[in-house]
Amino acid sequence: MKKWSKVNLDFDIPVVVVVIASTLLLLADHYFTVTSVKAFDRLVLFLIVPLVILLVGFRRKPSEFGFQLGDWRTGTWITFVSMILIAPLIWLVLRFSPEMRAYYQVSRITVRFVVLAVLELMAWEFFFRGFMYFSYEEKFGDHALWLQAVPFAMAHITKPAVETFTTLFGGFLFALVARRTRSFLYPFLIHLFVALFTKFAAQSFL
Repeated sequence: MKKWSKVNLDFDIPVVVVVIASTLLLLADHYFTVTSVKAFDRLVLFLIVPLVILLVGFRRKPSEFGFQLGDWRTGTWITFVSMILIAPLIWLVLRFSPEMRAYYQVSRITVRFVVLAVLELMAWEFFFRGFMYFSYEEKFGDHALWLQAVPFAMAHITKPAVETFTTLFGGFLFALVARRTRSFLYPFLIHLFVALFTKFAAQSFL
């Protein structure tokens, strides 16, 4: 008992709050439903709840956590170049991965699919590249690039293996874009392109 009584703990409260909140929100996303539509659930869990934490709990501006246009010139250029480089890589993966093709051929691309993808990925990117990344950056600097990438990869664990293994590095690169532009908008646009192009390309193999 004497040994434990001498332990001095010095926690950074905002970091502790973000770690606990982000973990609980990811678990809630896995185990529970808030609405009948998954994209709406994630809009609540990954966008609205984190914004409430920032505004009410931390009394901070969302713009400090990437909720802004940021460096739009650099962001636009990075987004455009990323799309050009990523498209052929996705096509090659789909060409040689029956598992990926099968996973993304389950349903067709519809207007509803696109709208829900926009809502879901906007919340998803703010959660990881806004709320988590910028919170960790204040305490851990560039190590935050990897710290937010780990739960991002784990959140893909139900996806095809080839996709899940690459998300650790994809999450790192998305955060790098957020770091450079000071905005989660451009990782969101790139991620949205990846999701829609993957779906479209998979359908082309039918």
